[in-house]
Amino acid sequence: MTGEFLAFIVLAISAIGGGILMLNLQKVIHMVIALVFTFISIAGLYVMLHAEFVAAVQVLIYSGAITILMLFGIMLTKHNDTNEPKISRGRTFLVLFGILAFGVAVYLGIYDLDFGGQATDLHVNNTEKIGMELYAKYVIPFELTSVVLLVALVGAIILAKKDNEEEANKE
Repeated sequence: MTGEFLAFIVLAISAIGGGILMLNLQKVIHMVIALVFTFISIAGLYVMLHAEFVAAVQVLIYSGAITILMLFGIMLTKHNDTNEPKISRGRTFLVLFGILAFGVAVYLGIYDLDFGGQATDLHVNNTEKIGMELYAKYVIPFELTSVVLLVALVGAIILAKKDNEEEANKE
């Protein structure tokens, strides 16, 4: 058993565990924290695949920005923290069976899969290659995406402001 295999097992189990915790916890804030745990574990898996740029983006975008966005969304909405009724044991076993069947299907699908020759220099200077492609060939779509995100942010602020004004007028 190599250290790389052990690190993979630890990161994979922590990612799966975070996902299971997210589905089984009762409070929404705890669910978001479990989701962050999963995101960081997946970023560790990206590092093991020599995709450092993707790992950094995973941490910055998902573990940071998306999580904060989710927390703000939870805090700014009228979220009722009511406990839902428990799911029956039969449904739990059915879901567990479905998960196991999916795992077996994925395993059988990739067991004898042949990808051909393995590229040995694929991960060399990957961040530089991504930057060159992004800013040389795709600079206009990149900037248009930022403009679309800015418009969406301004629209969300305007909608939130209208809701606050309507509530103030009702009182």
